[in-house]
Amino acid sequence: MRHRWLLLGACGWVLLILMFVSKFISFRAVNGRLSFLMSSKVVKPPPVSSPEKPGPKPSPSASPSAADWHLVSEKRIELLSTACKNSSLRNLTHVSISKFVLDRIFVCDKHKILFCQTPKVGNTQWKKVLIVLNGAFSSVEEIPENLVHDHDKNGLPRLSSLPPQEITHRLNSYFKFLIVRDPFERLISAFKDKFMKNPRFEPWYKHDIAPAIIRKYRKSHRYSDLATSGLHFEDFVRYLGDTEGRRRIDRQFGEHIIHWVTYAELCAPCEIQYSVVGHHETLEHDALYILRAAGIDQLVSYPAIPPGITHYNRTKVELYFSGISKRDIKRLYARYQGDFLLFGYPSPDFLLN
Repeated sequence: MRHRWLLLGACGWVLLILMFVSKFISFRAVNGRLSFLMSSKVVKPPPVSSPEKPGPKPSPSASPSAADWHLVSEKRIELLSTACKNSSLRNLTHVSISKFVLDRIFVCDKHKILFCQTPKVGNTQWKKVLIVLNGAFSSVEEIPENLVHDHDKNGLPRLSSLPPQEITHRLNSYFKFLIVRDPFERLISAFKDKFMKNPRFEPWYKHDIAPAIIRKYRKSHRYSDLATSGLHFEDFVRYLGDTEGRRRIDRQFGEHIIHWVTYAELCAPCEIQYSVVGHHETLEHDALYILRAAGIDQLVSYPAIPPGITHYNRTKVELYFSGISKRDIKRLYARYQGDFLLFGYPSPDFLLN
């Protein structure tokens, strides 16, 4: 009997202790797990959606001020100048101011502007801006697309059409600019535009240039099917990375190859002191800055830019280069390394390593 009473007494004490402790400890199931929360030190979860009080906080998409973008522009010119002084890069960055270069530069004498054309970087829109400034149209929206590329009718003189003394005068005194983009993404754009889509119907790319590249660089091909099989991006990369072989092919096709010529070869940025270097990836800001810097922002507007179209697309680059050997990619980078370094683009280590 005594043991029973002791056992009952012990159970009673346990019940009393549990009742007492339950006042301070609560049990809660959180996401399927048991958590212990001391009621004297409960940490409240942050509110799910507590609206912030309105304040002067700037929007992430707010445009940088003119002063901010002026600093960006100055740093780009400083980087360009430093790269031009690097003697180890001289073969990749320095070219003479030849007729080929002068043919790329369009002139607007009315507002003292020179624009160097770098294909596959939105040049069509800048040509429209210059056509408006020359007075042929009142807005960029009025200009027919076919007129922009008809250099006999669009009213845009090339610098090469002027006497040497006039060329020198304009190079020394006019506002000069060019636009660049990531070199490898530009090559992808050129390949798609000329060998896949070809919206302006330039048959010589598919019927002349592509078969010449395939014959030399595709490991296995049938001569009877060169024009219809289509150029592969891998063929294109091999062609661009082969210095001597590429030069022999390029001589056959003249100016049609400007769509993948390096920026250094197109615009001679180490020999010509450009006022501004715009980047395709930040064109929304660069276009406004260039118009202001040239003093024409009250006279013409840059055409509307579709959202996201100028942003760098690493996924696309990885996709196009996924089936290409490291050796061929390294040869391609060796050709365009000057463009990467002159304009501050990081080397594509995710492809090279």
